[in-house]
Amino acid sequence: MRFTELGIDTRLEQQLAHQGITEPTEIQAHAIPTALAGHDVFAQSKTGSGKTLAFLLPAVQRVMKQKALSKRDPRVLIVAPTRELATQVFSECRALCAGTNIQVCKVLGGENYNDQVKALRRDPHFVVGTPGRIADHVENRSLFLGGLELLIFDEADRMFDLGFEKQLDIINDSADHRQRQTLLFSATLDHTQVEASSRQLLKSPKRIMLSNAHQQHEDIKQALYFADHLDHKEALLKHFITKSEVGQCIIFTATRGDTDRLSKLLNDMSIKAVSLSGDMPQSKRLDIMESFSRGIYKVLVTTDVASRGLDLLSVTHVINFDLPKQAEEYVHRIGRTGRAGFKGHAISLVGPKDWNSYVAIKNYLDEPLRFEEVEGLVGKFKGLKQKPQHGKNRPANVAPSKTSKPKKKPVKKAQPRKVIQPPIDIDGSMPLRRKPKPQIDEE
Repeated sequence: MRFTELGIDTRLEQQLAHQGITEPTEIQAHAIPTALAGHDVFAQSKTGSGKTLAFLLPAVQRVMKQKALSKRDPRVLIVAPTRELATQVFSECRALCAGTNIQVCKVLGGENYNDQVKALRRDPHFVVGTPGRIADHVENRSLFLGGLELLIFDEADRMFDLGFEKQLDIINDSADHRQRQTLLFSATLDHTQVEASSRQLLKSPKRIMLSNAHQQHEDIKQALYFADHLDHKEALLKHFITKSEVGQCIIFTATRGDTDRLSKLLNDMSIKAVSLSGDMPQSKRLDIMESFSRGIYKVLVTTDVASRGLDLLSVTHVINFDLPKQAEEYVHRIGRTGRAGFKGHAISLVGPKDWNSYVAIKNYLDEPLRFEEVEGLVGKFKGLKQKPQHGKNRPANVAPSKTSKPKKKPVKKAQPRKVIQPPIDIDGSMPLRRKPKPQIDEE
């Protein structure tokens, strides 16, 4: 199938051909015609399936072929949860618009605000940014969305996880008119807040659910390894990272401090590694991602800041040095490899502190995860025992223990009531009389 069969302009198809993209993916084949028809879209597809082009192509074509609702307001607004993902979408959008008069503007937190105001005054057709900074520009009246034609949310579930619900409401309210079309894309849409908010963000949307978020990725080989402690994890990491089949690798850690420590550990082994975390200045984060994408570094050690949307085809391995707290984040982490039809490997190290996360991930996925062993590095830790269940929550096939029955409290025997003696002797029917007080002789 060709892109022109989906209704895409031949000029856009030629731009894709220059990038080596000749056939649409499954999500693109379903989403593009639906978006071109003017419907709101509520779409889910696995990571690496081409969601970015699925919403960029109909958006660029709309700007190329349809008359604008407003001469000054942006026509398309694309909201992404992280700066890295927004930067990648911005780059892909500019590549599609090359050779046209379509202007694209990027507004991210951590970058110069006044420079962004100047760029917005040039009336760009596309604005790509993060929810916090976009909401700031809307509230400060440097960005007007009254004439917005297409509002696109990429990785919407992640935005809610990061606490951007208020900012999304501001964006939605400022562009609330009948002619607005809304597209919502993510790898996971079975999210309570996303499902609830979609009723306000979308109008009679067409649902495109090509893959269950709980299903394992067919192009990614997953393996887990027990680790007893931190030194054991580092020994396993050294074993895997020195294998010849490892190309570029992303290592995910739980804390920012671990990113610096592990990158130093690998550089001491003469492996070119760089660390990335959310507390870095935006310019430095972009420089690191660009250097990694160009192959200057073999290993990127990062927190979940790089778990979404980054399209790096040269990444052959993902290593979870620490498992994520949220099961959905596991899917996005391992999705940084095995993209665009390439095979990938996901390795996860499971220690005592990771056990609860492992249980949550196992329950989230449809298929069981497989534990493997490395000769000479077999861990003694094999998981934590679950606490025994009692009462109503006890499984039907488990017999109640003797100690599970509540003990009966001993019944106290009734004590006989004491007989109260009258103040004086009772004489027939004669009324009771008080006992006379003893008289004290006065000297």
